[in-house]
Amino acid sequence: MGRAAELEWRKIPELFRLKELASPPKKLFSLGSLKADIFWNCVAVVGSRRMTEYGRRALETIVPRLVFEGKTVISGFMYGVDQYAHELCIENGGKTIAVLGWGINLPFKGSDIKLAEKIIKSQGLILSEWEEQQGTLWTFPTRNRIVAALADEIIVVEAAAKSGALITARLGAKLKRKIWAVPGPITSRTSEGTNALIAAGLAQMWLGNSVNLKIDYGSDPLLNLLENESLTANEIARKMNKNISEIGAQLSLLTLEGSLTERDGKYFVNNAG
Repeated sequence: MGRAAELEWRKIPELFRLKELASPPKKLFSLGSLKADIFWNCVAVVGSRRMTEYGRRALETIVPRLVFEGKTVISGFMYGVDQYAHELCIENGGKTIAVLGWGINLPFKGSDIKLAEKIIKSQGLILSEWEEQQGTLWTFPTRNRIVAALADEIIVVEAAAKSGALITARLGAKLKRKIWAVPGPITSRTSEGTNALIAAGLAQMWLGNSVNLKIDYGSDPLLNLLENESLTANEIARKMNKNISEIGAQLSLLTLEGSLTERDGKYFVNNAG
């Protein structure tokens, strides 16, 4: 991939928003082919390194839609939500920007090499404000301010009560960016942060726009099962012979998109019959 090039970012109009930061980066380095339009209409997609199946499926709903809308997906290149957001963006033909929490000239390792190559090959961009800096406890939160500043909107997919994604959201709010959070199960530690953002009024719930779509009950075995009776998650898991955690993730997504409603621990299909 070669060594990174230094960007004269103060001379690039699309990067002027970095000047909004209390401490803008002194320097900015990049890997990839720099085209100014990649900074137009950017959305940051951030979340937990401990991504759950629920988070994975939420991303599979969110990211393709962003690509379809012509948005650039920004994230932090860490394993979990960040890297899966980059991967999905590329798979769907979009462009993505990865902002590193370490020096850009440090060698990539393992699966990171392939992802970095994919980003560059798909005309995406890898950025860092350092050349040789090792990743430490302070570099990742510092990196997050660049993610927040470059984005027009920020979507927090999963976040624990103490999470770097929450730092990005709070920084974005101070910069008057639109903040979205995907609500999650109240029993999930990786949803504590997103639910807290919503409860505090710092983020709007991201629910997708599929609420009014006609439901084809026969296309989903779970929806088909609930067409004529309401059941608890445990009852559904037994009837479908599946793990309760897998069923729980699916129920949460179907509830978020408006296909199901939960009441008193039981789920039923909306507009059934």
